[in-house]
Amino acid sequence: MIRFCLFLLLAIGPLFRLSAQIYTSHVYLFTLTKTEEAKVRLSEPKMLTAFNPIGYNNQPSWVSNEELYLTVRTLKDTSQTDIYALNLTNGTKMRLTATKESEYSPMLTPNPFYFSAVRVESDADRTQRLWQFPVDRIEKGAPVFPTIRNIGYYLWINQRNVLLYIDSNPSLLFIAKTTDGSYKKITSDIGRCFQRISTDKVAFVKKDAPNKWTLCELDLKDPEFGFKTITGTLDGSEDFAILPDGTFLMGNASKLYRYDRTKNDEGWVEIADLRTYNIKSITRLAVSPDGGKLALVGQ
Repeated sequence: MIRFCLFLLLAIGPLFRLSAQIYTSHVYLFTLTKTEEAKVRLSEPKMLTAFNPIGYNNQPSWVSNEELYLTVRTLKDTSQTDIYALNLTNGTKMRLTATKESEYSPMLTPNPFYFSAVRVESDADRTQRLWQFPVDRIEKGAPVFPTIRNIGYYLWINQRNVLLYIDSNPSLLFIAKTTDGSYKKITSDIGRCFQRISTDKVAFVKKDAPNKWTLCELDLKDPEFGFKTITGTLDGSEDFAILPDGTFLMGNASKLYRYDRTKNDEGWVEIADLRTYNIKSITRLAVSPDGGKLALVGQ
């Protein structure tokens, strides 16, 4: 059994403007298999962030089926968050950024020689911009959109287009062009999670009211970027992942649920209770490219 101890940290400054403090969290790995009954089963649990037992470990992003990027803050040697790479094959880790600024939300760009992250800069305004860095770290990196600020989260569509969550009141969803820095507003009151459904479609959460959150499908081929409702979310949950077969996964407290659009009448179906591993709150979810592994953040 994975042993997990939760330590509440004193507030040490904002992650983004949406968050008041950095808290202890861990990233866990599970093997995903599909049963003969077309159900999803979790097995072989492993804590990936035992190297940072009382620090902040979050935002897993798959680089390949055997490598993950994470956002990490250790209490021992950093006063800000940095980006780490974990190799699951040989069990090694590498710190990719070591700066006075904080970096969050790492992701490999469509150009595999670069990765990107939201950087909270060290100016008086704590400017948040999307940066990209060479994987080989031969240079210090540069902003993707020099003039677009308050970026909280994002998703690369291709080398020319990026979806951006703009941290404002209300939150905004933009699509921006890397070629000239131009952008267009798609909608407002959105959640922090974007996931690709297919080449031309992306899922996100729309927050129309405090008690009315819906999972939506955005059509990138539509010149007006129209979107439609898929289903309601679990109460208070906005993080989700999508399996290769189109099944949605979402956590709520200690439980993990799936939603199959082909069986809409079933709704969200519980597939696991992770309290067995002392995980009381599931947040971020990331499925490996081959669909065989699930990385999730638990507290």
